[in-house]
Formats: sequence, C-alpha cells, structure tokens
Amino acid sequence: MDREESIAYAKKYIEDILSFFGLNTDVRAGADEDVIEMSIPSTHLNAFLIGQHGETLRNLQHLVSMTLHSQEAELTRVNIDVADYKRQRNDRLVSQVEGWIKQVRDGDKPLHLQPMSPAERRVVHQAVSDYGDVVTNSEGEGRDRHIVLSRNTAVEE
Repeated sequence: MDREESIAYAKKYIEDILSFFGLNTDVRAGADEDVIEMSIPSTHLNAFLIGQHGETLRNLQHLVSMTLHSQEAELTRVNIDVADYKRQRNDRLVSQVEGWIKQVRDGDKPLHLQPMSPAERRVVHQAVSDYGDVVTNSEGEGRDRHIVLSRNTAVEE
C-alpha cells in the first residue's frame, strides 16, 4: 500500500471506529514527512475520545498504526488530534518552559518534570534547545519516563 493509500486507509479506519460510537464526522488526514496526521473536529465525544491524560487518544493511534502495519502500508506512524487537544497541550508546554528554565537558573539542583508521552517530551526538548545554558535529559522507563532540566556545565560564564 503506497503513501496515499496508507492515508486513505487510516482515515477510513478511524472514521469507521467513530461511526461505531455514533459519530459520523469527516476526519482531516494528510502526511507530514513519515507520519499520518489526522484531526477529528470538536464534538460531544471529545472527552471520551481523548480519555484521561490523552490515554484513549494514544490507544487509538496505536490501534490505527498496528492495523496499517498489518496491511504492510508505506506509512505506519500515526498522530491523531481531537479538537486540537494536542496542539493546545503543546502550546501550554512551550509556555511553561520559560518558567522551568528560570527555576533551573535560580536553583542549585536539576528540575525533574512530571512523566510525559514521547511526543510531549519531544516538544519540551525542542523548546529548551533554544536556551544554551540549560539542557534536557530523559530518565526513567515506560510511564515513568520524564525530563530532567539542568544547567549546561559546558557553558560556564
């Protein structure tokens, strides 16, 4: 299954899942590099589809990804957003980075953040990379994986 067929298949698959729950909606789908990006518009099922801390959303992504993999699709990585939940979460994370940077600069210890999904950790790593005097490192395993911010010892005044 080529790139365009992969996108179409993923779009239909998620729309079929949504229709099972009584939600007939048009899902926007496209690809950004090697990831199928899908966006589900805001509905009365937002909380149900997102789940606690985005858990249901991650499970939907995994389900679609595994189905594409079993179909030997060219694209198998999937990112699903419901009512711009992920975009808004990422924006909040980026805005929090400045405060975290200040805490690290003002303190004498590294700052351990709460556990985050791989995508959220990537957002934080990228946002902190704009600051030369603070570095990030991921620690922990599985659901306990989190970011640690610390002073960049390579950049001494």
